[in-house]
Amino acid sequence: MRPTLSWTPAEDAPPGTEDPTPVAAALRAAGVLVLSGAGLSTESGIPDYRSEDGSLRRHTPMTYQAFTGSDQARRRYWARSHLGWRTFGRARPNSGHRAVAAFGRQGLLSGVITQNVDGLHQAAGSEGVVELHGSLGRVVCLSCGSSGSRRELAGRLEEANAGFEPVAAAMNPDGDADLTDEQVGDFRVVPCAACGGVLKPDVVFFGESVPPSRVEHCRALVREATSILVLGSSLTVMSGLRFVRQAAEAGKPVLIVNRDPTRGDRHALTRVALPLGAALTSVADLLDIPLDGPSAS
Repeated sequence: MRPTLSWTPAEDAPPGTEDPTPVAAALRAAGVLVLSGAGLSTESGIPDYRSEDGSLRRHTPMTYQAFTGSDQARRRYWARSHLGWRTFGRARPNSGHRAVAAFGRQGLLSGVITQNVDGLHQAAGSEGVVELHGSLGRVVCLSCGSSGSRRELAGRLEEANAGFEPVAAAMNPDGDADLTDEQVGDFRVVPCAACGGVLKPDVVFFGESVPPSRVEHCRALVREATSILVLGSSLTVMSGLRFVRQAAEAGKPVLIVNRDPTRGDRHALTRVALPLGAALTSVADLLDIPLDGPSAS
């Protein structure tokens, strides 16, 4: 199951602009629902999936079917993810995340939905973030349903795999490091501490569905919002695009900040074709809102 890499941009899609004032105007009106994607986190050192240099051009993410169907697939996943976590877990919010948090503190947002699994919105100070695809910071047991901390699991994996120090060719947006089968070797996967079952990161894998209750919660947020602001998402897959379509069908303004064209451009009032950090910093300046909080390292 190969994840969708791209789509053909519509000929009637509006061109991008470098003018962020429509975004500032929407925020002044308040009630804005943010929908963020991988492009928001690239300035924190986490790559995206579908840009020109995106990871899907060299890497096929683990699917739910492969993970649940093969011991070897789980060994490969946890070896690569354990190594990737050492870098992923050190990522810090960038100016884009800090801008979203600042807009929230000013009462300009009705909510934040993120397609990202990195927790950087929360680290920047955003509250009530809906993690559409889950979080790499948690793990869940497929047998008993118990959940736990990824950091605690990382400690157990370190203990079970002393001396595991391969050099990865690259890191991917899902925290997965590129390793060969030889580098994975006989990596030891640890079971659920409660029941001995199979542990899975608490994220929605490719080939897995977002829980219906979470989707409905997001749909409710769209219904309550005055407008929707898409940040750093190509909207290639339906998990995010459906909310843009819902907003457009309801006559709510859709604004997009993304350097490249997106699948949602035909529904948008404008697409600001600038890097996220620069664009949102400019918007904050237009609104005279200071950006505070931790920075990317």
